[in-house]
Amino acid sequence: MHGWRGAILKIDLSSKTFHRENPNPLILRECIGGRGLAGFYLMEHCTRSWDDPLTPLLFFTGPLVDTPSPTSGRMTIMSLSPLTGTVGDSSVGGGLGTMIKRAGWDGIVISGRSESLSGIEIIDDQVLFKDARYLADMRVGDVNSSLPGKGSILAVGPAAEHGVLFSSLVVDGHYGAARNGIGLAFASKNLKYITVLGSGRASVSDEEGLKRATDKIQRLIADSPVLLGEFGIAHFGTPALYDLTHSRRMMPTNNFRKTSFPPAPSMNAFNIKKTYKTINRGCNGCHIQCKKMSNLGEALPEFNTLSHFSALLENEDLSSVIEANRLCNELGMDTISTASTIACHAEIEGRRLSPREIKDLVLDIGEGRGIGIDLGRGSYKYALERGRPESSMSVKGQELPAFDPRGACGMALSYAVSTRGGCHLRAYPIAQEIVRRPVATDRFTFSGKARIIKIAEDQNAAVDSLTACRLVFFAATLEEYAKTLRAVTGIDYTEREIQQAGERTCFRERIMNALRGFTGDDDDLPRRFFLEEGSSGINMPVPPLDRKTFLRARSNYFIARGLDERGIPTIKKADELGLTWKT
Repeated sequence: MHGWRGAILKIDLSSKTFHRENPNPLILRECIGGRGLAGFYLMEHCTRSWDDPLTPLLFFTGPLVDTPSPTSGRMTIMSLSPLTGTVGDSSVGGGLGTMIKRAGWDGIVISGRSESLSGIEIIDDQVLFKDARYLADMRVGDVNSSLPGKGSILAVGPAAEHGVLFSSLVVDGHYGAARNGIGLAFASKNLKYITVLGSGRASVSDEEGLKRATDKIQRLIADSPVLLGEFGIAHFGTPALYDLTHSRRMMPTNNFRKTSFPPAPSMNAFNIKKTYKTINRGCNGCHIQCKKMSNLGEALPEFNTLSHFSALLENEDLSSVIEANRLCNELGMDTISTASTIACHAEIEGRRLSPREIKDLVLDIGEGRGIGIDLGRGSYKYALERGRPESSMSVKGQELPAFDPRGACGMALSYAVSTRGGCHLRAYPIAQEIVRRPVATDRFTFSGKARIIKIAEDQNAAVDSLTACRLVFFAATLEEYAKTLRAVTGIDYTEREIQQAGERTCFRERIMNALRGFTGDDDDLPRRFFLEEGSSGINMPVPPLDRKTFLRARSNYFIARGLDERGIPTIKKADELGLTWKT
């Protein structure tokens, strides 16, 4: 095969055995890879509990991984979410996807549970099961230092071992598979780490055609001010968006009670670059290099982390934001949920936390002590226990990222309908509403947003299945990537076929969530956004969201997605997409 390796590694931790599965090529073509293929393998297990030993952990690459295709180093990790109860997944960079492909696999499926803390070491087609008890409670950096020469390393930190519902997996020390608590799903199988070292290479059908397609995408990237411009993401990382959200008065502040943070200009990407003398890093196969490191080799915060550990907590101390990011990486925790849960706690306590208190709470959560044990369950469960559910800024139990929904109605709708809980990446409407690409839309209206969100969700699911990076789609489109995929695989993919693969992926996730008891009533936002205005400025009012208009947009989304009035997938749409579903 070209692009795919035509093999999936299946590992049973209970019996310490493994075997090779050769998937039907038609399944590979329909699902493509990444999120689409992982969802296909999760479907038959979706009614289990997240900690059932038979619930699989899924690690899937795509056909573009380990080829010269732009941003081809990503992969998807999926299971059922401990935090939300929904489908749980995360797209992650680093070198793991590339190494899995070089080892000869399109994906890895892990089921069962080890009797004691274990590690898995994969060298091409060999799998070694290792005793990892000596790594118990060890931080991610120390785990990596203990495994030299093993290839790409995936590990959990102490947070997952202490049951933190938003614990993450960390690839190669710096790249987080962070949302949904996927780290706890990993730890529930008594796993501490996986290493992969591969020596093969994926083959390409048409190398000249791939070069032409790649050159076109790279020209589009070079022409994008958002990506490679003087103030773009290549120079400043995703914190380049920090000033943008601040100027639009949609920066979540004081646990989403305000939308403007006056000290923001002194804590932006420019000041980070100046203070920490940043060095560029990035995923395999990417020349944008959006990952920023300090001159001492320390990973610097991404946009959401920077915003939430500063504005959301009204924290003006930049050094403490950098430290909180470092601790979350080392402890293995999602920075968005960590900061948001601490902000929820601060609101309930009725006071502003000092930088030292923020740091101490991060440590308490990750190390499972004191108040950190309660906070480690996430803001939704914590606020319920405290009798203050209105203080949790979450959807389906997952904390919201750093774009206030009152400042962008498309973002508001996308948060609500996301299959994995509060998430900006399922549709990523800031492209249209804030960056104004490919076309500008009025960010203060729900008009037309239902269809925009549905189409964007399908595209991003396709991107996650190709395992490309969403940032590239500030410049390129699926039309360019269809040419890339055709050149790699030798299959005559069309843009429409790739988009439909994304639609099938989204609808399958809707089916799985429905089987798990979710309905359209769960596609909603915290009441705060409908009752309280944002921080209005001169000629820039930020009113509360209109509830009736939101519900009308949600209803329109249900229709566009092929759901009934309750938000449940219809048999008609399932049949149209070739999926099995009985209501």
